[in-house]
This record gives sequence, C-alpha cells and structure tokens, in this order.
Amino acid sequence: MIVVYTPEHSQHDPAHEILAGQIVPYHEAPRRAEIIRAALEQAAIGSVVAPRRFGLDPILAVHDAAYVAYLERAYAQWVAAGHPPSGVIPDTLPLHSIRRYSANPQADAGYYCFDLSAVIVAGTYAAARASADVALTGAALLLEDDERIVYALCRPPGHHAGRSLCGGYCFLNNAAIAAQYLLEQSSRMGAVESPQSAVILDIDFHHGNGTQEIFYMRADVLFISIHADPAREYPYFLGNADELGAGPGLGCNLNFPLEAGVTDERFLTVLDRALEAIRAYDPSWLIVSAGFDTFAGDPLGDFALSSSAYQAIGARLAALSLPTLLIQEGGYAVDALGQNVVSFLKGFA
Repeated sequence: MIVVYTPEHSQHDPAHEILAGQIVPYHEAPRRAEIIRAALEQAAIGSVVAPRRFGLDPILAVHDAAYVAYLERAYAQWVAAGHPPSGVIPDTLPLHSIRRYSANPQADAGYYCFDLSAVIVAGTYAAARASADVALTGAALLLEDDERIVYALCRPPGHHAGRSLCGGYCFLNNAAIAAQYLLEQSSRMGAVESPQSAVILDIDFHHGNGTQEIFYMRADVLFISIHADPAREYPYFLGNADELGAGPGLGCNLNFPLEAGVTDERFLTVLDRALEAIRAYDPSWLIVSAGFDTFAGDPLGDFALSSSAYQAIGARLAALSLPTLLIQEGGYAVDALGQNVVSFLKGFA
C-alpha cells in the first residue's frame, strides 16, 4: 500500500470556528494529519510518497472557475478590506430569492460558503490545492497499476465542498476531483473497450453533500453515503433516503441515513447493503471517503463504533477486489484517530 502525504496541509490552521452559537477551537486542526502519519509510521503501514503537482485543470473539471478564483483571493481581499486577520468567516448567507452577487469581500464570503466552519486563513488555498494533489496522486498511481490500494492522507477534507461552495471544513472536493480524473484519464488512454465508471462510498459520520451535488445527474459515478440522519445532524438539508439522483443519474445516488448510537454490527449490516449495490453497479474504480467521526465518543458525532469495526470495514471493502483509493475525510476524536486509521488500513492487508 502506498500512502500519499504532504506537510503542506499545516498551512491551513484557523484558530477557531463558530459551532452551535459558540466560538470554539478549530476541530479540523493540523495535528489530525500528523497523528495519522505518526501512527502509520509506527505501524509500518505502507511507504509514504509526496504528491505530484497537477495544476488547475483537474480541479476546474469539478469546481466552478469563479469559486476557485475566490478561494485564491479571499484572504488577501478580506484583510485588505480591514476585516480581522484571524480568518474569513461570513456574516451574511444569501438564500433562495436573495442570491444576487456582490463583490464586497464580506458578501463574497457568504456567497461561496454555506456555514461558519470553513474558515479561510492565509494558507488555506495552498493547503487545499495540496490536498487535491494528494488525492490526484493516488488516482494516478492506480491508473499506472503501481498499486491496487492507495491511501491519500488529505487535509483539509473535501466531501462537503460543492461545485461552487465551501463548508464543513471542506474547500475542494478531493474525492470528486479524483473520480473525475480517473474517468477522464482512462478515457484518454484509449485502451479501454467499454465506458469506465466509479463508485464513491462515503463512510464519514456526516453526509457528503458536496459529492452528491456534483454527481447527482450523472450515471458514470455511483455515490453511496452511510451517515447520520440529516433530520438531526449536519448538513441537515441533504442526505435523505429518497434522494436517488436525477436525469441520467437517476438511481445512481444511494443514501443510508442512520439513527444515533449505531453499533459495529448495525453499521456493518448497512455496509453490506451498500456493497451489494457496488457489486451490481460493477465499477472500474472504488473511491472511499473515509471519515472516522463514526467512532464512539467523537465530539462531532453520536455513533458508537469501536476501533475494531474499522478493520472489519476495510476487510469488506478489500473483498470487492477493485482498484481502490482511500481518501481521508473527518474524525475528531484525536486520541484514537491514528489507531482507527491503522485498524482500517490493516483490513486491506
């Protein structure tokens, strides 16, 4: 197994976020990635490689160009306008009928964001670009047949980022960018006789609303998410069982919203249903948005998975025998995070 990692993630280091009406220390902190890297090193799992540079083209194949340009300029314009240098946080979010664009930096912040947790600081854009390169490097390694399984230690995470929206600690959708790259590159190779397809399986506690939005009307990507019911948990407005895709993508979106207190047995039972759908779809590639905030005691979740559950999850995914890209998403019980990732990756051994 190859592990793709870069220390450039540490450039994204907001001091705080606004959560449930309170200013709290930023949960998605640099130490998360460093804890995982140290645990992988101690467990001697995989060889660690640095990401390659892919430029903007693979990102713009997924994200709106004006949105990406906003991410690049946001912090400098924010500070130049006299706003606090601690980070870009919107105070006005345009909804429904009030959606006309304004170039004011304060308005920009709300136009391209849907919550108060995607704080942009001086190094956010560079870190997000590096995170996307980590995912793209993993995809490239799969295409080159160097590896059947690659773990991309992405930070910041990506699955909440939509085509032109950041939120939920996410700025660029790493899983979506990697999936699009795999499909485009395999098509360009010209060696495949049948159309290629991908499955993105999201096992983070929170629904991958950004990934769903990006692929909702497409048949070449099956998106499956196992997550907390949005009736009670973030992101609230997407992730219901009746969201099945639209147009050509009808039937290519599958959500499993779950109750609080989900146990190992309950999660694995639902995962088996998701695996049945994956086998029926018969994809060329499997991409896993691997979040570990399903762990018992995670400060941002209310499932009750044990560390051993992640090894069982990994073993079930490995049994699909598909070229697999594992992309790091959430997980905020930092004392157990490294152990949980190691357990998951051991399942693929």
